[in-house]
Amino acid sequence: MKQARTDFHVHPGYSIDAAPVSIRDYCLRALELKLDEICFTTHIELDPARREIDNFVFFRGQRISIFNRAWLEGYFEELEGARQEFRQAGLKVKAGIEVGYCRGCEKFVEKITTEYPFDFVLGAIHCLDHIAIASLTESPRYFHQKSLAQLRHEYFSLLRELVAAGLFDCLAHVDIYLRYGFKHYGPAILSLHRGAIEPILAEMARRRMGLEINTSSRCRGLAEFHPTREILQLAAEAGVSIFTVGSDAHSLEQLGDGIDEALALLGELNLRNHIFTRRQAVPC
Repeated sequence: MKQARTDFHVHPGYSIDAAPVSIRDYCLRALELKLDEICFTTHIELDPARREIDNFVFFRGQRISIFNRAWLEGYFEELEGARQEFRQAGLKVKAGIEVGYCRGCEKFVEKITTEYPFDFVLGAIHCLDHIAIASLTESPRYFHQKSLAQLRHEYFSLLRELVAAGLFDCLAHVDIYLRYGFKHYGPAILSLHRGAIEPILAEMARRRMGLEINTSSRCRGLAEFHPTREILQLAAEAGVSIFTVGSDAHSLEQLGDGIDEALALLGELNLRNHIFTRRQAVPC
């Protein structure tokens, strides 16, 4: 069965680590790529220990606090404009965020996702011990001081809390520690999840929480997507039935990267791609 071509993980210029590309320009590129849907997922990083580093968004040419609601008002206004402009062309435009989970962020996430009409709320882990393990420059500082056993304990403990919070529609790049950890720890890191992730996947299935196939691993030299095929199969065995695909684009050139291959992988495993509207998942 042919699945809709969607990219449900795209960072417009609001994200401080993204290229200054507008929502409209991404939509124009999405039409060129013949995507059916695009979902924008601006970063929301809330760790108070990193408030001077990444608790910000770019809005109208300025870096402002994530807690300043002006950007959210502007974000939804711009998204609605894009919806109207591109509707007749057949492109559906969705409103999302990607929350970098940290302990204590729950009330703020609950508040904004209740008060604003998001279609899709991605949960992710980007930091451990207040260090960005998803960052090329920061991650060595974490990996050099932690054993594999410590990484396993800290990452999967936090992942359990993220899922148990019940705030997120889908889990992004679940094995993100591979991005830069593989170079430090070697092939042993590929089995880090075994025995730790299975109960988390079971809880995701119970909550009907989705799992993302994130294709950004390829541009960083990894052989597989996030998650690996092994984790994807474990998810299916645990009863996870909702999957999304996303390029994690931070620039126009990355939009749609690997999407067709990710969809083919889902098809090979008899799994279905999903889209979200007002936080309700439907297969597509």
